[in-house]
Parts: sequence; structure tokens; C-alpha cells
Amino acid sequence: MKRILSLLMLAFVLLLTACTSPATPETPAETPVETPDETGTEPTPTEPVTLKIAGLLGGYQDAHWKAVVEKFEAANEGVTVELTLEPNIHEVLRPQLQAGNYPDIIYLAVGSVGGLTDTLIKEQQLLEITDFLELEVPGEAGVKVKDKIIPSMIDNATVKPYGDGKLYLAPLFYAPTGFFYNANLVGEGKTYDLPANFDEFLALGETAKADGISLFTYPTAGYLDGTFYGLLNAALSNEDYEKALAFDVDTWQKDEVKAIFEFLGKVAEYVEPNTVANANSDGFKNNQQLVLDDKALFIPNGTWLPGEMAEAPRVDGFQWGLSALPATTVGGDQYSYTYSEQAYIPAEAENAELAKKFLAYLYSDEAAEIIYNEAGAVQPIAGVEDIFEDNDINKVYYSVYETAKAATGGWVAAPAVEGLTFTDVLYEAYNSVVNGSKTVEQWYNEVVDAVTRLSEAISNQ
Repeated sequence: MKRILSLLMLAFVLLLTACTSPATPETPAETPVETPDETGTEPTPTEPVTLKIAGLLGGYQDAHWKAVVEKFEAANEGVTVELTLEPNIHEVLRPQLQAGNYPDIIYLAVGSVGGLTDTLIKEQQLLEITDFLELEVPGEAGVKVKDKIIPSMIDNATVKPYGDGKLYLAPLFYAPTGFFYNANLVGEGKTYDLPANFDEFLALGETAKADGISLFTYPTAGYLDGTFYGLLNAALSNEDYEKALAFDVDTWQKDEVKAIFEFLGKVAEYVEPNTVANANSDGFKNNQQLVLDDKALFIPNGTWLPGEMAEAPRVDGFQWGLSALPATTVGGDQYSYTYSEQAYIPAEAENAELAKKFLAYLYSDEAAEIIYNEAGAVQPIAGVEDIFEDNDINKVYYSVYETAKAATGGWVAAPAVEGLTFTDVLYEAYNSVVNGSKTVEQWYNEVVDAVTRLSEAISNQ
């Protein structure tokens, strides 16, 4: 019996020893080296992914987009970017979105023709991207996106539309806006002096009219957005300006605001006669051509205008000039609305994190230089002016801030109100004022009524 127990104990000890013995020799093992497989190729890359970007094919064209996409693909193995840019991108995208087919990034500014971006904002279909500010800028170790972007460009109601302090749109391609003109015709020592305020602007209208030249034209009425932002900023205190953007009824009923409508009503008397007929997506370049032909003195626009009209004919000696908006009073401040376009990620995007990385790349020095060299567009990053050469016309455009103040911001997002599109009431109705089918008083009252309805909708949400 004792012998049997001894044998059982010995077997148990041997079994225990076998179970606890190391599976490898006690000498250090060499770390295996990863080698190509038998075909001589590298190990399988990361899972392929397609980043879908859709946007507007506008005045900046598309060479810069193609170039930054190529760089991004090269730096991100397995990533393919599908780029769709169309002049009517809002018409292309709308049925796709309704069918549930969302791109990962949409490049289409707030207030663009068709109102697609504005609609998506109202329907809260945009992804919050506040966290993308904390991302490291690709290719720039230790530098976060928030360290690159000009602060005012990410702290306004355009990119933070809900008033909750959260970021939903990324600002792109910032530029001063104002009234463009022929600097060989208007300016110091030229045929006409550059007007500095409302009174001088209207007086010039009379002088030019006597010479057979119209004072004003506009590509489409939507281009009055920068004009309104700038004039509201000039007429109101900063606090009241923010209230106006948030549809505060009392602010819109101020005499200073009504005076803006009255001024534009007087300007309407000096608008080139064919402007309204061409103020659409098909004819807007005809209105822009009026300045090149010295048939109209001023046109509201942004720094993309010269590039958009680069191949157009012009009078001998023509040179582009840019003026800030006229001050509302003699000696008052002049403002230039700082326009920026926007890109955003739909809430239903399939590759949101990769989309944020692409947006972050757009703020790198490398991307900013590509964008400027290929399109003449300027990214809203600190120190970007260093890319301008001494003879660069953009030095002229961006120097507008030396004598004028920058206006920023945009309308606060409001719930949809049936039958009401605020930008139509405010901007598009100007066509009716110009052609005489609507009085300034009617226009102003309709705007105040629209503001009232939007204010009520905001209060009831």
C-alpha cells in the first residue's frame, strides 16, 4: 500500500514539474524579424478606406484640392480620397443626402446658393468637431490645430451656429471682402476719389451718373451678405451687433439699422440697369464684367474675384482695387467683412475620424502653401501672410485691414420657420428694390417681421 502511495506521489510531482517548466530555453530568445513574404512584397497594408469629399467648384477652381488630396493619400497608407467638386454641388448632393448617402466632408459655405448648408445646420445634421482642435497638425510635431487657426475664425456664430460654444464647421480660405473697383479710375489722383462714408458714396453716384457710369452693381443679391455684416458692425456697438446676428427684434428696430436700408435704397438708384437680369448663377459674371468695362464703379465681392475673371477682357490700364465699406457717418469706422468658406462633417459620415485628420492637414504650412500657390486662397492660420511676395496683389487686398476694422460672424442658427428663408427676405429682396417693385419701407418691414418670427421660433425651441 505504501509502495502504491509512493508511486502516486512521484507521478504527481513529475506531472507538476512538467506543467510549470518554461516552454522556452532560459537563454534570451531573439526577437523575430518581420520579413517580406515569399512573393517579395511588404506585409499587407492597413485596411483600405475611401474618404469621400464633396464640395463647390467655385472661383478657386480645383487644382489646390487635387494637390492636397495627393499629399494626404501619400502620407496615409491605404487611404483613397474620392473628390467630387461641382458648380451646382447643392443640387448634386441634395438627392444623395435624402437617400442616406453622405460624404465624409462637405465643402460648401454657409449662405451659399441653394441653402443646403443652412438647411443642414437648421436640421442639426452636422457633426460636432470641437475635439478636432486638439488634433496634432499632420507633419507638424507638437502643434495642435487650435494653435494654428486665427482665434476669431473659430469663435463666431458662423462656425458655432447653436450658441453653445461648440464647433461644427471648419473655416477655410479667409479673405477680406468689400467693394472692388478699377484702381486706375478710382483713388487718389484718379478720375474719382475713393468715398469714405455714406454721403461721399452717394455724391459719387451723382458724379458718375453725369459721366454715363453706374455707381454700383453686384454679382447676385446674395453677395450683399458681407455688405450687411460690415454695415451692421459699423452702425452698432459690438454688443448690439451680436444681438442683431441673434435676431433680437429691438436691435433690428433701431434707427441705426433702418438707416442702412435707407442708404442701400438710395444706392439702388445708381445700380447698373442690367444688374437684376443677370443676378443669377448663369449671368453673374456679366455683372462682374461691368467693372472691367468701366460701366460700373463698385461691386461687392471677395479676393477670389480677380482669379475668377482672369481671362475676361478689360479696359486698358485696368487694375483691381479693394475698398472697405463706407462708414455710416463722417469720420466713422470703416469695416471689411472677413469672409471665410467652411467645410464640415455630416453627422452620418462613415469615416468621421479620418475626415477630422484631413481637415487638420488643411491647416498645415504645407497645405497652406499649396492652396495659395494653386488657387490664390489664403488659409486662416497665424503667419500666413509670410507667403506673399513683395509684388503680390494680395498684399494690396489684405492691407485693407491697415485702415479698416474686420467684421466677422454670421446669423445664429434658428429653427426652420415654414415659408421663411431669411437670406431671401434680406438679400434677394434687394432685386425688387432695385427694379422698383418694392419700396425700401416694405423691404425693411418684411425683414423686421422675419426677424420677429425667427426670434419667436428660437424662444419656443
